[in-house]
Amino acid sequence: MKEKLYFLLSMIIFGAVGVFAKYITLPSSKIAFCLSFIGSLALLLVLLWKKKPLNRQQLRKNLSKLIGASFLLSGNWIFLFNAYKETTIANAALSYYLAPVLVILASPLILGERFSWKKALCTAAALLGLFLVLGNGGADIGGNSFLGIAYGFAAAIFYAALTLTNKFIRDLDGLTNTFFHLLFSSGFLAVYILCLDPSWALLPTAQDGMLLLLLGVCHGGLGFYLFFNSMVKIDGQSIAVLSYADPLTSLLISVLLLGNPMTALQYAGTCLLFAAIWIAERRPAAREISASANS
Repeated sequence: MKEKLYFLLSMIIFGAVGVFAKYITLPSSKIAFCLSFIGSLALLLVLLWKKKPLNRQQLRKNLSKLIGASFLLSGNWIFLFNAYKETTIANAALSYYLAPVLVILASPLILGERFSWKKALCTAAALLGLFLVLGNGGADIGGNSFLGIAYGFAAAIFYAALTLTNKFIRDLDGLTNTFFHLLFSSGFLAVYILCLDPSWALLPTAQDGMLLLLLGVCHGGLGFYLFFNSMVKIDGQSIAVLSYADPLTSLLISVLLLGNPMTALQYAGTCLLFAAIWIAERRPAAREISASANS
């Protein structure tokens, strides 16, 4: 249960990223680089402060999976940012949040998990709720760019693959795991940015610098620590359903903090998202009593 709460908290933290990134003048790829690089530095300081010895044997054992997962994380960011650039936010988000559906379908095949119709139906309900929220009942679903939707779906594939890959990382503590994820990811993103912009000019303003530092420490360091540390301990289908807390958080922030209005259909979609997450992860009373007795 604790791991699911940690994962849910990471989704809430990630859902707030867009609010801060909106006020940063740098291109999104450089924001992603700074987020991962500053996050890795923050975690390195924590590792040094805790004087935590590096288990080289476990690192070597998981190195190829760590590098692969970091590549997938970088690709996820790159394709998602390009999706938002090429098409509407609604189209990009709806295509991107097909990722939990992919995880639901792939988990029994790749992870050997028992297929849960309950979680599959709740994931479908959450996706419908997201459709209502982002599309305003279908008003914005027509879209203007097949390329942007394709980028969003590619980001979804990378996210799903990242989720599944992390399930195979074994016996590596959460801090070390997250540190190397962010460190390797910042390396991949640096290569990507250099290919696009050989001058490598970040040129952040004072406001950019403060927001990037906040994003790097809170969202990069803390958010991804909770994300990767909890992911390996809960099943892939639960990860799929709980992932919808990310767009739900973005919506609540836009309404409660930014004052954006909502339509009746968007309220209905929000309620559907809440209900889908709650029902999917709620255990029957008998199981709760049994779990309490065993603990």
